[in-house]
Amino acid sequence: MEKVLLGDNQFFAVSHLSDERSRAQSVRFKDNEAIIRVIDQAVELGIKTFMCTTHDRIAGICDHIRKNPDRYKGFKIYPCMPYAHKYANAVTELGIIGTIKQYVPGNIFSTFTKGGVAYLSKDFIKLIEIFIDAEMKMFKGIDTPVIFIQNVIVDLVLGLRMWDIFAEYDKYIRKKYKAEPGYITMNMPALLDALNSVGIENPIICSSVNKAGFRMSGGKMVYEKYLREKQFRPVAMQVLAAGALKPKEAIEYLGNFPKIESVLFGASTKAHIKETKELIESYLG
Repeated sequence: MEKVLLGDNQFFAVSHLSDERSRAQSVRFKDNEAIIRVIDQAVELGIKTFMCTTHDRIAGICDHIRKNPDRYKGFKIYPCMPYAHKYANAVTELGIIGTIKQYVPGNIFSTFTKGGVAYLSKDFIKLIEIFIDAEMKMFKGIDTPVIFIQNVIVDLVLGLRMWDIFAEYDKYIRKKYKAEPGYITMNMPALLDALNSVGIENPIICSSVNKAGFRMSGGKMVYEKYLREKQFRPVAMQVLAAGALKPKEAIEYLGNFPKIESVLFGASTKAHIKETKELIESYLG
């Protein structure tokens, strides 16, 4: 994986620091052109990977990338799914069956053969596969070498101890999309143990890693032990601890853990992207 990953929280008014900042971001990135400008700035600085949710507006960004193949040569996207707010809002408005009809394109009756079995037998794995296929359609023609499942699902499955779902997800992503599966979690140590228990070795795990211990369930000391001793491919997110840490202090801390393969960060200015990229390359090589 690339060492530096540009995230998308800043584009969709997700700020762990304040509601006021979220509102300001919402105004600034109200159209796709503003998002594309920041992505282009990242590309100019040598960042070639965009890790993003499956927010509806990402489809427009993907259209732009497909229309400009020379500009985005070698550019990769790491999709993160599902985008929970999209489905929660749809279920409220349309109901469960209406949501499936809304987000599963094509012949609903042929697709529903699989979905109907999932519903009747409560086979959540088949239902998950349906939504993976639906959400991956927006990325057609774009290089997606790693496909992440969001913590809203990962941590639910983890808590319910339905760990066989992880094994099925792993197999499905590798077979159907020729990609590596990734997992986003708020409890990296527990997730790694669960994945290992169902035969998933050296997984890609994206979790909070920061000097402040922000959103590091189980405690910072346990995270540090796993980062030093366990075999997996860590992706560090929320490294600034929602603004509690300065960039240099935050990235310097990550340098204590050479196993960290990538750092995910959000930025909305070229200067911030440049500063963060240079710090990551300085402390993590």
